[in-house]
This record gives sequence, structure tokens and C-alpha cells, in this order.
Amino acid sequence: MHDFEYCAPDNLQEAMALMARHKGAAHLLAGGTDLIISMRNRHKRPDLVIDVKKIPELSAFSIDSAGLTLGACVSCKTIYDNDELAEQYPALVDSSSLIGGIQVQGRASIGGNLCNAAPSADAIPTLIACSAVARVASDRGERQIPVEEFCVAPGQTVLEEDEILVSIFIPAPAAQSGARFLRFIPRNEMDIAVANVAAFVELDGAGQQFCSARIAIGAVAPKPLYVEQAGAALTDKPVGEASICHAAAVARDAACPIDDKRGTVEHRLQLVETLTRRALFDAVARARGETV
Repeated sequence: MHDFEYCAPDNLQEAMALMARHKGAAHLLAGGTDLIISMRNRHKRPDLVIDVKKIPELSAFSIDSAGLTLGACVSCKTIYDNDELAEQYPALVDSSSLIGGIQVQGRASIGGNLCNAAPSADAIPTLIACSAVARVASDRGERQIPVEEFCVAPGQTVLEEDEILVSIFIPAPAAQSGARFLRFIPRNEMDIAVANVAAFVELDGAGQQFCSARIAIGAVAPKPLYVEQAGAALTDKPVGEASICHAAAVARDAACPIDDKRGTVEHRLQLVETLTRRALFDAVARARGETV
């Protein structure tokens, strides 16, 4: 690992000033589970590492009537250990409990998973399905970015060199709504998804018809994909096998996977369809108050 400077500001203004001063040469350290590995492999060679875990806005979360505001540094373990958060946002728990092992989950954050922008990231499809919005800031001001627009290519996001991801906002779940995240891995020792899917559904009062749906897929394109047309295919349709299987087929057709050591194109396409179908059925069950 090459030599670098390290600092740990305790407020957002100082961190933003450092990012502006070292534009392009500074990297943020949240959990560090991706950054440290990249630095050891010399894929990233920052002149300055800015540890942002002491910044209050980045290290806390809150839930109110509008929804969940999740600081960029909040760890995966913090998420699934919180009963209120787990009850209202179970799909986020689905994701956070699968990101690495227990030691990694104590440090890794949903914000870091988003900024790493891996096509196979386990948190990003859930954030997309749940209509999450990222709040980013710099000395030049703030902006809000829908998560489906955040990643642009493997390891690349829309963040400018001086911008910091401050928090992620997820709207409060509507009545009669539910979400689910699923992934497929070849074995427990390899926890990188061959394919993953997140689904959100909102049902009518009787729980028999789809009012709306959002579906996102991962590890089957250069970035996690929001498959808007798959969700649209369910709107105003009856809850049942035919509607769900059609939406799953639409999600499959949106995928553009590659062959690699983890899976073939054909296998991944089949997985997208199967996982989408299962995630939708589970999301419906959660919307109806059932346990999955």
C-alpha cells in the first residue's frame, strides 16, 4: 500500500472543504471494506483518506412519518439490529444481512455499497425498488439523486470529485405495501451474487390487485437496473400467477448479462426470471401482513 495522509473531520463542512481542496486525490473512508482492499491492490491510490465516521449526519438514522433517513456511514449490522427499522423496511434487512459476513457487516454501510457501484451490489436493487433518493453535498451546494440514476457503470457513479454522499432517504411504506430482496450465489463461500432482484408492491385495500410495483435487478448488467416496464406490467392487474410470471419475463428480457466464472448468460437470465417471480410473491405476502 502506498503512503497517504489521513484525517477524520467531525463535521460535514470540514469534510467538504477537504474534498474541494484535494479534488480527485481524496477518498472517503466509511466502513472501508472496499476502499482498503482497493488500496492494498493498488487499484486506488489516494493522496488523502478522509474518515467520515465521526460526522453526525453520516453516522445516524431517523424514522418519521415521511420515511427513513439513513446516514451514509450507518453499518449493515445497525440496520438489522434495530427492531423498528426491520419491521418497516424488511427488504433493507434482507440486503444488509447478506453483505459479507458478520465481521464485515459491523463496518460495511449501505452508503458505501451504493458508492462502490458494483453491478452485483446487494443493497442497490432494494434501494431502487423502495424509491430511495440519495442526498449528496459539496461546497457548491446539495442535490437529490434517485438511486436508480446514481450508478452509471461498474465502479462509477454520478458523484463529482468534490461531492459526498450524506444520506439516503426511503419513503415510508404505504399501507398494503411490501418489499423483498433475493439473490443467488453458487455457494456460501462466494457471496457475490450471480443474480439478484428486489421487488416492491402496493396492493389495493382487499389485497387482490396491484396498485403499483417497482422491480430492480443486479449482477446482470453493467449497473443495477431499474426495470420500470416490469413494474408497469403489474399496475391494475390482479394478484396472481399469470400477472407475476409476465412481470418476471419482462424483467428477464431487460437483463443483459455476461458469461463469467460465476455463471453463464443463459443461467443468469433464468435466475432473473425465477428470482423476480419469487420476490414478487414474497412482497405480496408482506403487503398482506404475512411472514416470509
